[in-house]
Amino acid sequence: MRLKRSRAAPHSETIIALIDVVFFLLVFFMLIGRMDATAPFDVTPPQAQTGRDMPAGGVTLAISQEGKTALDGHEMGAADLSLALAAELSKDPEMRLRINAHRATDLRHVLPQVSQAEALGIRDVILVVTPERTPGDQP
Repeated sequence: MRLKRSRAAPHSETIIALIDVVFFLLVFFMLIGRMDATAPFDVTPPQAQTGRDMPAGGVTLAISQEGKTALDGHEMGAADLSLALAAELSKDPEMRLRINAHRATDLRHVLPQVSQAEALGIRDVILVVTPERTPGDQP
């Protein structure tokens, strides 16, 4: 009597393991990769200087939370401010402009003042900030 051997079923190639590996690689590279756009050139941001005295000279522009402006303590509108800055710049071509804005002032009130200063030819604009307090600081 002849016994028939059962044929071994061909091993089906399981692709499930390969899909798992590809999925894990995808997740890994998504986690370690940078998602932000990088500039095509070197950009070094400015460094804040706290704990130092502000440079002397120049004028101070105060900007309220509502966008009102005052130059060296005298409240004035945009047209008067431009004339006053131009007059100060004619006296001192190396004049510094310190901008002291309220902490809740919208950026839309501050940026036009910086642009105006640049248009007038003011090269040094100093943004006055308050350093962050640490728990051990005295008020």
